[in-house]
Amino acid sequence: MKLMVIGSGGREHAVIRKLKENPAVETVYALPGNGGIAADAVCVDVGAKDIDGAVRFAKENAIDFAVVTPDDPLALGMVDALEAAGVPCFGPDKKAAVIEGSKVFAKELMKKYAIPTARYEVFDDAAAALGYVRTAPLPTVVKADGLALGKGVLIAQTHAEAEEAVKSIMEDKKFGASGDRIVVEEFLTGPEVSVLAFTDGKTVKPMVSSMDHKRAHDGDEGLNTGGMGTVAPNPYYTDEIADVCIQTIFQPTVDAMAAEGRPFKGCLYFGLMLTPDGPKVIEYNCRFGDPETQVVLPLMESDLLTAMMACRNGTLADTEVRFSQKHACCVVVASDGYPEQYEKGYEIGYDEGISAQVYVAGARLEGGKLLTSGGRVLGVTAVADTLPGAIQAAYADVEKVHFANAFYRRDIGARAMKAREE
Repeated sequence: MKLMVIGSGGREHAVIRKLKENPAVETVYALPGNGGIAADAVCVDVGAKDIDGAVRFAKENAIDFAVVTPDDPLALGMVDALEAAGVPCFGPDKKAAVIEGSKVFAKELMKKYAIPTARYEVFDDAAAALGYVRTAPLPTVVKADGLALGKGVLIAQTHAEAEEAVKSIMEDKKFGASGDRIVVEEFLTGPEVSVLAFTDGKTVKPMVSSMDHKRAHDGDEGLNTGGMGTVAPNPYYTDEIADVCIQTIFQPTVDAMAAEGRPFKGCLYFGLMLTPDGPKVIEYNCRFGDPETQVVLPLMESDLLTAMMACRNGTLADTEVRFSQKHACCVVVASDGYPEQYEKGYEIGYDEGISAQVYVAGARLEGGKLLTSGGRVLGVTAVADTLPGAIQAAYADVEKVHFANAFYRRDIGARAMKAREE
């Protein structure tokens, strides 16, 4: 089979590596991929949002199956266009991808179908929003309605910060048209959990849980990033909590989308808060998370391509989805200054003896050398029988990766270790 994976990050690298384990896979094309992905796939100079270019390439190269992973092309209708051209796809169509593309839609869906989430208000007028947040309970959460590269959520500790958040999103257009509407919601407390789930629009099969680390610096200090590391499974996510989530959140969400005439087929990401009142939804994503994918897929024992095809074909109920009982840790190595200003173009080198998986997110090939080209450059993922073993192995191999201007958090997994002692 010839496969096509849309995207260019560490998540796509992890997906491609896993897909290649299926012996039926002959060639994987990455559109556009990156310099590190080029070691595992044929990179094609077609942008992730270039729908016409992707359709043209798929038809010219007789692609058997396409995997659309980033949020933007999903929200723009990449799956719709490829399917219309006769190319089977993994990923939701445009109507279903709105569950991530519009936070207002997601909140109103949860309200309509009694899916537990934070209390909220919606505003499309800045003056009305400012009037509300001046007296809102603190802390309060201000969210841009549309896609914002994972950075459209601002947590305000004071009323002044809440006002500034509204102004930056709605008046200064920090996130462009994504901030034409906002959601202001109550601040939930409790451990956060990420759960990715396969679904074919009817059946839902969750993957192993994970714990993301969003802040740039140790101790959860600094700015929000796309994610500085992950561990799996998440120790807070017990079997009992998993059962509650299936019954009150996962299956009801899939059923709600079907009832709305928007059946969701693909990977549905549940960002959860385990509050004193039970699990609640913080956010939905319409695709694999990054860097959660980099710890979840290495623990998958069953075949990824088979599961993806079952999601597309509506046969997930009859398809095995199995994960190991081991633990995984991913440490992201980034360019100093990320997520704000950072320099690019530094050569990446590896020492011998790296046993972990290295998933490249932001690098380009130039003159046979791998050079940094992004904020998050790569992720080092180790799998072990225990969580301490996975953390130790990941950090041991991080020391074997070198480029000028590199930085990484040194406490990935520390919260998970603490949770095991509680």
